[in-house]
Amino acid sequence: MSLISDYKEFWGLIIFGNIENLVIASQGAVKCVDPVILGLLSIIVVIMWLLIGTFGTKVAIKYSRIIEFIGGFAIFVLGIQSMLEALPNIHF
Repeated sequence: MSLISDYKEFWGLIIFGNIENLVIASQGAVKCVDPVILGLLSIIVVIMWLLIGTFGTKVAIKYSRIIEFIGGFAIFVLGIQSMLEALPNIHF
């Protein structure tokens, strides 16, 4: 129970972070990126975020609401961008 309550401010970041990975993957699929390269780059970024999150949590906890808003806004913008880029490739 302590783990859940200790990091409750970051649950939104965890959820939005996973959504962000899906948006980036869909952008890669739309642009026909090599899935192996995209997967390797994704793993590298996840490891970087793990290190940043592990060592930067104590500093960032004060700014969790701002970080969550910026992350959510970035996901929104990336989602709109990927949908707009996919529109010309859709054939009805």
